[in-house]
Amino acid sequence: MSRLTGWWHSRGGPARSNMAKVELYTRWTFHAFTGIEVGAIGIPQLLGGGGGQLGGWLFLLVIAHATLSGVLLSLAMDWRLGRREQPVRLILGVSALTGGGIILVLALRSTDSIPQDTRYAYLLVGIAGFGLAAITLGLRTTAHRMYAALGTAVGTAAMSLLLGLEWNNAAANGIGVLATGSALGFSCVFSAWLVGVVWELGEARDLHTRLAIAEERLRFGRDLHDVMGRNLAVIALKSELAVQLAERDRPGAVTQMTEVQLIAQESQREVREVVRGYREADLHTELEGARGVLKAAGIDCRIKGGDVGGLSAEVQSALGWVVREATTNVLRHGDARRCTVRLSQTGGPGADGGPDGGYGGGEAVLTVENDGVPDAGAGARAGKGSGLARRGSGLAGKGSEVAGKEPGLPGKGSGLAGLRERLAALDGTLDAGSTADGCFVLTARVPLPRPATGHVRPGSDKADEADEAGGADETETETGEEVAV
Repeated sequence: MSRLTGWWHSRGGPARSNMAKVELYTRWTFHAFTGIEVGAIGIPQLLGGGGGQLGGWLFLLVIAHATLSGVLLSLAMDWRLGRREQPVRLILGVSALTGGGIILVLALRSTDSIPQDTRYAYLLVGIAGFGLAAITLGLRTTAHRMYAALGTAVGTAAMSLLLGLEWNNAAANGIGVLATGSALGFSCVFSAWLVGVVWELGEARDLHTRLAIAEERLRFGRDLHDVMGRNLAVIALKSELAVQLAERDRPGAVTQMTEVQLIAQESQREVREVVRGYREADLHTELEGARGVLKAAGIDCRIKGGDVGGLSAEVQSALGWVVREATTNVLRHGDARRCTVRLSQTGGPGADGGPDGGYGGGEAVLTVENDGVPDAGAGARAGKGSGLARRGSGLAGKGSEVAGKEPGLPGKGSGLAGLRERLAALDGTLDAGSTADGCFVLTARVPLPRPATGHVRPGSDKADEADEAGGADETETETGEEVAV
């Protein structure tokens, strides 16, 4: 079955967006008009009356008319989407062929060359209806489309009277042409309008995403400037003063440089506080935000077990970033129709203070599952994080470009690698990959500490010392992370 539907999902190439699928469906509907006209109108003419010469010529007429109408429908769709100029010459050609076909059918009927039966009615109404459908799609205004339909109907009735047909037959011909042409023309114009609206909505969503990213970058840049501007100016001034004192062999140069060192350390601390404050994420807020964003994007989002009352601030912050990154992945790198977020807390054997070293043995488990698996292969999705970092989305700025090339490279803080770093600080883990039923699952697990206050998580002092020792590198990396959120 996957081989039969692979063209729809564009397997083996870039994933086809929902907008492209709507356009593809509409175009193939228009292409089907060609087959319907030939099958329902042309073939009966070929087979009717024993397949005589007249039936063969009428069959060729229907094929030519159906082909030109199908080409006009395709080009008119491109014109309405702003991809080419209006196909004026082809509109005139289809109009002439449609008018000529109507006159020919009426003339053959007036001379009794074709009988007054359903084949005659289908031939007349079909040529007029499918021709009007293609012509109206290529016209600019509703008034022009109405004039085209009314003019064709009135012209058909008048030509019927001129060729000697009875007035009731002429009225029936005009009404049939008007009804069929109006119905098919309205269907084509409405379908093309709907495709245009879908593309505009997709472009508006992409623009909103880019503007939000740019706004976050500007805001973080302003915050960083406010913190560092004064301190850097003082450092520059005191360094210049220390140089002058040293050149004149005057005391005080060491004192000035000591103050520069203290200010630099204080600046480092302030920048870390800015970055950490910027990256704080409330889990409840992130869950509700993910629900609202995915709902606005037309994705059915369900949150199960969203009680975060028993989780510490550190655990909520780490899992909140998982929710934010997973939401970004669903929006930008998949074609999901539904997304389920599950939050649960499980217990384990370590509750009695055994070898877990102070942990309660329980863990918080966050699972984000969606059915919009990107067409990149399961290997690339599972554990490397290239799907999230490929376009620089989520947490990384410049780091995401590196992570896209070296997904396993530590310290870059982008995509899944950045999430693993955040969870690793709490001894948590992150698993990601596709399932057999075509879903993408992201699972984050964080151990929960024992409720008692006398236990200290093993390695916490060491982690704090490493944080102070490597503060400059961490600050630079995390600054690059948060700018691109």
